[in-house]
Amino acid sequence: MDPTTDNAAPTGDPAAARAALEALRAEIAKAVVGQDPAVTGLVVALLCRGHVLLEGVPGVAKTLLIRSLAAALELDTKRVQFTPDLMPSDVTGSLVYDARTAEFSFQPGPVFTNLLLADEINRTPPKTQSSLLEAMEERQVTVDGTPRALPDPFLVAATQNPVEYEGTYPLPEAQLDRFLLKLTIPLPSREDEIDVLTRHAQGFDPRDLRAAGVRPVATAADLEAARRAVAATTVSPEITAYVVDICRATRESPSLTLGVSPRGATALLATARAWAWLTGRDYVIPDDVKALALPTLRHRIQLRPEAEMEGVTADSVINAVLSHVPVPR
Repeated sequence: MDPTTDNAAPTGDPAAARAALEALRAEIAKAVVGQDPAVTGLVVALLCRGHVLLEGVPGVAKTLLIRSLAAALELDTKRVQFTPDLMPSDVTGSLVYDARTAEFSFQPGPVFTNLLLADEINRTPPKTQSSLLEAMEERQVTVDGTPRALPDPFLVAATQNPVEYEGTYPLPEAQLDRFLLKLTIPLPSREDEIDVLTRHAQGFDPRDLRAAGVRPVATAADLEAARRAVAATTVSPEITAYVVDICRATRESPSLTLGVSPRGATALLATARAWAWLTGRDYVIPDDVKALALPTLRHRIQLRPEAEMEGVTADSVINAVLSHVPVPR
C-alpha cells in the first residue's frame, strides 16, 4: 500500500467521506495560510460538480491553493496561463499528423485533467474563453466532430485580477453564469502574513508540497460517496420557496439591471445542500442558504452604472435582499 494514502478514508461510507473532506482544511493549511472559506467553496463546488471563479490580487496563493487541493485529494491538476495569443486548441487539444502512420491522431490538451487552473482567464479573447464552455457544461471536448469525455471529477478554477483591467476581455454574463461559485481571495491578516513569511524563512518551497507535508487525505471514491449523500439531503418545500423568493427579489432590485436567473436559483439550492451535508445534517435550513448566497449569486447579477457610482456592490445588494426576504420558520 502506498504510505501516502494511509490517512485516506474508506470508500463508500458517507460519514467517513465527510470526515475525509473535513480533513482537507488541515491538510491544505500546511501549505496555504488562512484561506478556509476558499477551501470550503472549492469542496462545495466539487460536491456539486460545479466550477469556481477565483478573484484576488496577484500573490495571494490562488495557484498554490488549487495545487494543494489536488494533492490532498490525490487528483490530477494542470495550469494554463491565459494570454492574448492563446488559441482554443492550446486548451482543448488538436489533431496532429503522424508521419509514421500517415494518419491524424488526437493530442489531448490540458483541459483533460481533474482540476484545471485557468489563470487570468480574462486576459484571453472571447474565442479562447469560449473553448471552455463545452468542457464546463457538457464535460466533454469535441474536436473534428468527435466528442471526447473529460475525466471525473472535473473542475475549472478560473482566476482573474480585480484591480487591473487594461488589456483584458471581461467574461460575458452567459459565461459567468456557468461558474457555480465566485470566491474572493482576500489579502491575509497581519498574523497570517507573519506566518507566511516565517514559513518561507524556515525553507518552505511552494513548488514542493510533499516536503511541506501535504498528503492525500481523501480520494475520488470518497468524493463520489459524498456526492451521493448530498443528493439524498432533504429539502423542504419551504426552503425551495425561500431560495426562489431570494432570487426573484434580486430581479426587482432598483440597483440591478440583471437579477439572478433560474439557473442561479438551482445553483443556490445545490450549494446549500452541499453545505448542509458538510456541516453534519441531512436536511437544509435557511442558514445554509444564507451561508452560500454571496459566493453563489454575486457574479450572476449586474449593477446599474449609477448604483456603482454610488458605491453599491453586488454583495451589498444580496445582503439587502437576504435581510428583507422573509425567512421560513
